[in-house]
Amino acid sequence: MFKSPRPVLNHIFAFPPNRDTLGGTAYFIVENGAGVLIDCPVWNDGTHQFLRDHGGVSCLFITHRGGIGKAQEIQDAFGCNLVIQEQEAYLLPSAQATSFEQELAISDHCTAIWTPGHSPGSACLYYNQEGGVLFSGRHLLPNQDGEPVPLRLSKTFHWQRQLRSLQSLLDCFTPETLSYICPGANTGALRGKGVIDQAYKRLSQIDGSDQF
Repeated sequence: MFKSPRPVLNHIFAFPPNRDTLGGTAYFIVENGAGVLIDCPVWNDGTHQFLRDHGGVSCLFITHRGGIGKAQEIQDAFGCNLVIQEQEAYLLPSAQATSFEQELAISDHCTAIWTPGHSPGSACLYYNQEGGVLFSGRHLLPNQDGEPVPLRLSKTFHWQRQLRSLQSLLDCFTPETLSYICPGANTGALRGKGVIDQAYKRLSQIDGSDQF
């Protein structure tokens, strides 16, 4: 049964959780008559039609290996560019993937940023519209208080690298250039302008001894 994605901001939709990506949330940015898909939604006829009705997919961006899902099938359906950080690209041997090292501009408004730690090739996507939106995959997730933080999980690849990646984001953005954080897990939450200042204060206090 197809469940329609919900609009979360102008031109941005969030798909329902996908079992193929361990309950992950995929997002879809509609711009310039085509779309940028962040991670893989449930792949069925309803999803296919929804994406077609909104101009199709020009680029599929994978935030981390857990977000791959049916990436090959989506690329086959739309002939889209598939972007993934170079340390995760080997997981898609049959796809025509575009890999990157540190950063990559994938559209006029979207930039991929390597943020290793959760996985070796974990990456975020920055969308410079709507006051700045960061699609964080599983690099940043809301904690029990609803604050976006890195979570140290049993499958975390390298905690210290994840913290260094966090610091690089803090150095790169400010509350003026980043208004929303869209996590890539089934949290049901979109970080809004009202919590960004608090998020920065919380993130700047995290050190390697933090346990979550």
